[in-house]
Amino acid sequence: MTIADRWLLPDGMDEVLPPQASRMEELRRALLDLYHRWGYDQVMPPPVEFLDSLLTGTGTDLDLQTFKLTDQMTGRMMGVSADVTPQVARMDAHSLRRQGPVRLCYCTNVLRAKADQHQGGRSPVQVGVELFGHAGLEADLEILRLALASLETAGAQEIHLALGHIGIYRSLVQTAGLDADQERALFDALALKSPGELAARVEESVRDPGLAAMFRALGDLHGGLEVLEAAREAFEEAPQPVGAALDQLHALVDGVLAEYPGIAPYFDLAELRGYQYHTGMMFAAYVPHYGQALAKGGRYDDTGRAFGRARPATGFSMDLKLLATLAPEEPEPDGIWAPAEGEGLTEVLQALRQQGERVVQALPGQRTGPVEHHCDRRLERIDGRWEPRLLGTLQDRA
Repeated sequence: MTIADRWLLPDGMDEVLPPQASRMEELRRALLDLYHRWGYDQVMPPPVEFLDSLLTGTGTDLDLQTFKLTDQMTGRMMGVSADVTPQVARMDAHSLRRQGPVRLCYCTNVLRAKADQHQGGRSPVQVGVELFGHAGLEADLEILRLALASLETAGAQEIHLALGHIGIYRSLVQTAGLDADQERALFDALALKSPGELAARVEESVRDPGLAAMFRALGDLHGGLEVLEAAREAFEEAPQPVGAALDQLHALVDGVLAEYPGIAPYFDLAELRGYQYHTGMMFAAYVPHYGQALAKGGRYDDTGRAFGRARPATGFSMDLKLLATLAPEEPEPDGIWAPAEGEGLTEVLQALRQQGERVVQALPGQRTGPVEHHCDRRLERIDGRWEPRLLGTLQDRA
């Protein structure tokens, strides 16, 4: 590697510079304070765990995303955390073992072996919440409301909320008695959003005419509130769990709109993201001009079973780096520029900083001035006292 190339970072890895780093830190504090007010306790998972733990439950889909290494002390394989959710599930099931509902939140760096269009970079700062121990609709609604409150805290506007329910497809598959290959073929056809491909796979695999019609209808059930009514008609003869899933979606969107009437709901009943671990409702939140979801979550019951304690679970996660871009990159100048020396200056600077002021003291011979250091005031000695004065003229800014 030449000297000219030593500044290069690996693909998908990024650094955070001023002022975005400050914006991220402010947002991190604001979100964790928000979660504290909602009763969520913060946890800090380790950056590396044994693979047996990381790739259990919700982590099974993360195998290709996980950097792997050998523990020199035990010889066991370890992995760098690519998603915090499995770790928090382990904490609830094994480390904490609290009775009743448990609310946990986190904000930490994760590392991914690769990135795709849905996940952004390879080194996100993952922030989110998990609610364990309650299987009712109330827990899902709390998670949805808290996700929307998080986005509002970050400055999101015109939020579009996409909702789905994995139980609909899963119930139809179970009723149709499909084998693994048939289920995979239908899954792939639905993921392609191709009506022709879906119709062909249904004809190959589903013998019952009524169920076949339901599978074909599933691919078309996406859109606004009218989708729920269309689904009622399409699944009129469906198994009872399908009707229960539609009832849940209806109740959830009613609960969200009661508190956030400006939210634009969208339904996609064929959305199968996270099919291997989601067990109920799923959601993703979008805003204009962003090609990926800012918040993603849903229900993933029994995720703690592998740790000896099966528990209902629901939650969501976000990338703090992405959230921080919702605000303008250049903050307003806010600081006091102080000279390099002066009588009584040290005591004045100490007092100002104790009051919470940002004070930048010039160094001897420094050529940059208050503007370059984002200061809007200059400390001047007036009538024997040091006073901060707003910058006004070009001379002030020099």
